[in-house]
Amino acid sequence: MARRADLHTRLSYAAAWVRGRSDLRPAVGLVLGSGLGGIAGRLEEPVAIPWAEIPEFPVATVEGHPGQLVLGRLGGAVVGAMQGRVHGYEGRPADDVAFGVRLLARLGVRALVLTNAAGAVSPALRAGDLVRIRDHLNLTGANPLTGPNDDRIGPRFPDMGDAYDPALGARLDACAARLGIPVGSGVYAGVAGPSYETPAEVAMLRVLGADLVGMSTVHEVIAARHAGVPAVALSVVTNAAAGAGGARLAHAEVLAAAGAAADRVGALLAALVPELAAAGSGP
Repeated sequence: MARRADLHTRLSYAAAWVRGRSDLRPAVGLVLGSGLGGIAGRLEEPVAIPWAEIPEFPVATVEGHPGQLVLGRLGGAVVGAMQGRVHGYEGRPADDVAFGVRLLARLGVRALVLTNAAGAVSPALRAGDLVRIRDHLNLTGANPLTGPNDDRIGPRFPDMGDAYDPALGARLDACAARLGIPVGSGVYAGVAGPSYETPAEVAMLRVLGADLVGMSTVHEVIAARHAGVPAVALSVVTNAAAGAGGARLAHAEVLAAAGAAADRVGALLAALVPELAAAGSGP
């Protein structure tokens, strides 16, 4: 079996291939999570590139994750939108999970906006709520920075004190307030999945300080921080976590609940992205 090229080479190859498909150079990166991929339909002048066509790119296998990079304009700002994401529970290592975000960084994005569907750990949250992630607990047992470090990508020991950039978070909150869209804030617990959590696990997460739980996002945010790209993340609460809602959990219901919130999330992104593009990496 041939040895896989180093990460820097793989990213360079993938980025060069994408640049050969479009002259658009994204200033802002989007990751559209479960049930939210349709937001990419808001982009003008879209160029959709299936991940399967991009050299070295790991391909998603989960329903609700179309698996495309869509380049286009949103409110005049050039964006690169990952329509879906790869998950560790698909059998992928953490560096593969983070490959899409790292590719966006290599393409030149100066800010990253991530979205996901999440279960509510906090009893104050309800299905349909939007929650800005202010911090996370990485309980996946993996980290995309494991292994030899390449200083061309980022430092060996990146600081995670502001993993979720406060300036970007403030901009998201301000946009939401102007639009009249309620957005809370909370701590997201990233778990390995793919099974949903047990009631005892949810009780543990609550003790640990988590408000939300899901199976994505943390590896991408770590990789973005490693690459020096500020990130902000938004969860759509799709259900009460196990033992809190009294109903059995199913992926189809998660997708439906996220889809029901897509118009609000899309309107918020349409207001936020041009501001981030105009501001560069800061306020």
